[in-house]
This record gives sequence, C-alpha cells and structure tokens, in this order.
Amino acid sequence: MPDNRISANFNQADREAVMQAIATIREKLPFLVDLTTEERRTMLKMGDKSRAFVSKALEVATQNPNFLPRSFDVEEMRQDLSLYEALYPVLLSLTQLQELVDDTYIATGSEAYAAALSVYNYAKACGDVAGLDGVIDEMGRRFYRRSKKKQPESVAS
Repeated sequence: MPDNRISANFNQADREAVMQAIATIREKLPFLVDLTTEERRTMLKMGDKSRAFVSKALEVATQNPNFLPRSFDVEEMRQDLSLYEALYPVLLSLTQLQELVDDTYIATGSEAYAAALSVYNYAKACGDVAGLDGVIDEMGRRFYRRSKKKQPESVAS
C-alpha cells in the first residue's frame, strides 16, 4: 500500500462536539450575510491598500462632519470598519482550519482509493478466488469508458 500519511478515527461524540462548536460560532455571528455570485462580483472589495484609505476617510469624516450630507451616518461607517477589523482574525483562523480539513479530507480519500485499487488489482491478479468474479466485474465498471468516437451518420438517399 502506498504512503499512509494519516491514520486516525473521528468518533461520533467528537463529530457531534465539532458540529456543536460550529453551531455555536454561527450563533455568535448572527449578522453574517449570504451574498449571491452577482453581489460578490459587483461589490467594492477592501484589501490591505484600501484599509488605510478607509481609516483616513473615517478620521476626516469624524473631524469634519459639516461637509457631509445629513444622511451620511459616520457612526455606521465606524461600526462597519470596526466589524471588518474584528472579523479579520476570525476569517484567518477559519481559513487555516478549512485548509487543514480540506487537505485531510483529500488525503484520507486518496489513501482509501489507493487501498481500494490495490484490493481490486490483487483480486484480479489472483483470479481463482471462488465467488469474486461478479464483484470484480462490478468493481471494474468504475473504469469502463464509452468510446468517444462519433458513429458515422448514415447518408439518406
């Protein structure tokens, strides 16, 4: 069997605890929004370079509120920036966790699939184990591919 990078169990109690922790995180972030693809595409994005600009603009708005229209809510801007800053370490932590879960998920799937291929190849090579022909044929359907050649069209006369 190929290199086995992970060998672990994730029992039901631990799964339930993790799912409860995720539920708690969602509960503590009731303001989260779900954007559509179009909304994501058309929204302004604030990155590292824009952070300084936004902070400066907030300072200007705070110190000079007279030139702004009455409808402009400086406190809402301050609150948005504060939430943005507060979410950053959470985003970073969750992104790192997601990458670890993704990598582990891919690695365990790869290891299980590689082991299954070994079983299949050993079973095919052995060939004389009674009662396995049907199972081997069934497993072999996984690799069956239809010919991509286009059938010649018949010419109508």
